[in-house]
Amino acid sequence: MDAHPVVSTKPYLIRAIYEWCVDQGFTPHVAATVNGQTRVPAAYVRNGQIVLNVGPEATHQLAMDNDQIAFQARFGGVVHQIVVPMSNVAAIYARENGQGMAFEIVEEGDEARGDVVSTARPASAPPPDDDTPLPPPPSPVRGGHLKVVK
Repeated sequence: MDAHPVVSTKPYLIRAIYEWCVDQGFTPHVAATVNGQTRVPAAYVRNGQIVLNVGPEATHQLAMDNDQIAFQARFGGVVHQIVVPMSNVAAIYARENGQGMAFEIVEEGDEARGDVVSTARPASAPPPDDDTPLPPPPSPVRGGHLKVVK
């Protein structure tokens, strides 16, 4: 049996939501936490976060791999090289209707590494009684327009 490291589903879900946005004619936006591994113009960072338009008309040489989102974009007429690690992506959504997906940001070194926020109970957990109410899902970090996937 091969012991391949399991790659997070997060980059695949981000690419899927991006593709859906573009196919529907929506403008995909990424909300990200900014830290030392993030390359963005500091003037546009608010409270340690940035929201980026990643639509085809706003980016040049967009690359979304399993580790990062990288592209060139103009801010105030100046071209910047943007790099956002996948672990820093907090959400991807359509600007026009807010539909998208939010992600939990986990500090480096934690096992989950920023996977999708999940309400599914672990396989080892006993099934709930039929009359036991399920706990409410956590509130989205920003605004109420994104649904947290559990």
